[in-house]
Amino acid sequence: MRILLSCLLILALVPGWTGEQRLALFAGKPQMDVHRVELDPRDPSRRRVGALTYLGGIALTSRLPAFGGYSSLTVTGDQFLLLSDGGNIIRFRMGADWQPHDLRFSNLPAGPGTGWQKEDRDSESLAVDPKTGQFWVGFEGYNQIWRYTPDFARAEGRVAPRDMKDWPPNGGAESLARMPDGRFVTISEEGRVRRKAWRGSDESRRNSRQALIFPGDPLKGHARRFAYRASPHHDVADAAALPDGSLVVVERRFRLPFRFSNRIMLVPAPQIAPGRVAQGQLLAELDSPLIHDNFEGVAVTQEAGATILWLVSDDNQLFLQRNYLLKFRLEREAIR
Repeated sequence: MRILLSCLLILALVPGWTGEQRLALFAGKPQMDVHRVELDPRDPSRRRVGALTYLGGIALTSRLPAFGGYSSLTVTGDQFLLLSDGGNIIRFRMGADWQPHDLRFSNLPAGPGTGWQKEDRDSESLAVDPKTGQFWVGFEGYNQIWRYTPDFARAEGRVAPRDMKDWPPNGGAESLARMPDGRFVTISEEGRVRRKAWRGSDESRRNSRQALIFPGDPLKGHARRFAYRASPHHDVADAAALPDGSLVVVERRFRLPFRFSNRIMLVPAPQIAPGRVAQGQLLAELDSPLIHDNFEGVAVTQEAGATILWLVSDDNQLFLQRNYLLKFRLEREAIR
């Protein structure tokens, strides 16, 4: 993800390193600490934000230099998998006590680059097939989608879709969702729809984002285009499908001096179709004074008939940010 202003701020505060810094990899014994966090630090009793009910959350920290930068996640039962934008993976089990167990750290076995620099492993999005356990990862910079075996043992193949070729190098496949019917959806973080393909005004096109629908495994091709209309001044950070085929989209905004906020949007299933312009309905907004950060990953689960949204934040491995893992219940009756 490109947070240009963030980088400029940090460069102004911290002495720079002019050489190419090797990407940190996980090695040795895994180590991670957690502590509980509140939705509203001023009012610990608050549980509701928009159409979401807060069920709890934790901040994740570790002494290991490879830790952090989590851009996507999957949740299956009590099994959690978080993928960083540097190709590093953490897995653990966690129940109602919010204490991780069976912690495992690993690294992607392969990626689009030839080395272990940051741009070689800019893994920004993740999807899983619940039946086979296979994973698909979207890489920025190269605008590719890779498929991996269950447990990320090895890479099975990759594709560089023609329709993603002109997506911005650092604003590409920030989201990747597997739909209940087996389709895959990806939305560009920053890539606007081409002027000749946009029916509205230039002003409205500023909020458009290129998007693709794959009828099945993205590695088999046959992508069809549609568009997503983001909120003004927001970019697309991630997406996940609901059981009814609608799509939850996480949008992100960055404001000076150093402030992130997110909008959680719901896109009705009929809008996820070739040639359509999809636009989400606001479910909730995470902004000050509520807990807020650079939330880049979303996952959907079911508990006792309720729809659960999990959010993870990317701290960009900066001391000004945090790695949060939050849990919400979607209150469907609150949606108009």
